[in-house]
Amino acid sequence: MNLSRRTLLTATISLGLPRALPADQPKASGGLPVGVASASYGTRFGEDRNPDGVRDTLGFLRFCRERGAAGVQTTVTLRDEASAASLRHFLGESGMWLEGMVRLPRDQADVERFAAEVRAAKAAGATVLRTAMLSGRRYETFATAEEFERFRQSSSQSVLFAEPVVARENVRLAVENHKDYRTDEFVALLKRVASEYVGATVDTGNNLALLEDPLETVRALAPYAFSAHLKDMAVDECPEGFLLSEVPFGDGFLDLAGIVKTLRAARPEVRFNVEMITRDPLVIPCLTDRYRNTFGPLAEQASAKTLALVRRHREGRPLPRAAGLSLEARLKREDENVRRCIDFARAQLVG
Repeated sequence: MNLSRRTLLTATISLGLPRALPADQPKASGGLPVGVASASYGTRFGEDRNPDGVRDTLGFLRFCRERGAAGVQTTVTLRDEASAASLRHFLGESGMWLEGMVRLPRDQADVERFAAEVRAAKAAGATVLRTAMLSGRRYETFATAEEFERFRQSSSQSVLFAEPVVARENVRLAVENHKDYRTDEFVALLKRVASEYVGATVDTGNNLALLEDPLETVRALAPYAFSAHLKDMAVDECPEGFLLSEVPFGDGFLDLAGIVKTLRAARPEVRFNVEMITRDPLVIPCLTDRYRNTFGPLAEQASAKTLALVRRHREGRPLPRAAGLSLEARLKREDENVRRCIDFARAQLVG
């Protein structure tokens, strides 16, 4: 059951959140403190038995704390004001952070639904809220550049609808680069919105699927970063273009140390959340007409450049796959992969 509007407003006012992002982030016993994005446990969240109670926000926080995480990024579930108070108490006691996840308003009529999600997340203790403009992938959702342009116009308007809400509630809306906008398009949107309350969840691997260099994407988005999905990537060629896989930190080719340094230099308060999705490799069909039609003239040159990068960094062994694993084996591998990322960040990356 969702909190009523009156209850949410009461909880939010009593919380008394500061304007600025917190500077005193939880520190790991060494290295980089990282949280966990809920997509890292997609199998566990989707399991009917809901093992370990992870679908409950407090349950997910406890689950991730046991694995050494400094925070979580997840959809906030509240039953009543008491559950919001329990979450805030746990965050204060543990020193962990909570980043909420919200859906942008589709239109003006949907703004109140969005505002309720924002108030619920804030009542629970979240000061940063991750969102995305497209739930799918640009090259799979759209067949032409014109279709994407219509989406770009409507999604830009959604962010503009959202801005007054997050400004009023004094929380930060962190829009993810979600295999939709190329970096120049995304930066143009953020400049258009021009709000201290709207920035980015910088995903360190997504724009590879849009034929961009990961470190160049990070450099361009770093000034806008409120949060980051930290991930490592592995690649290989395939007939349609190339394969792209999230892999445990250190198993891929991304310069994680350079990425962290770049983001920290631009936004010292930025938080890093592991997004290690255990699944089969994604096919990035950059050699197909449908893919190229969504990008226009730049596609051919960008494809050649990205495929050259893939050839330099392709794996000498098959990319990891999850299909065919039993549920128990998949749950185990998912957990092992996340734990490896957390351990690597604490041991190998500089906080």
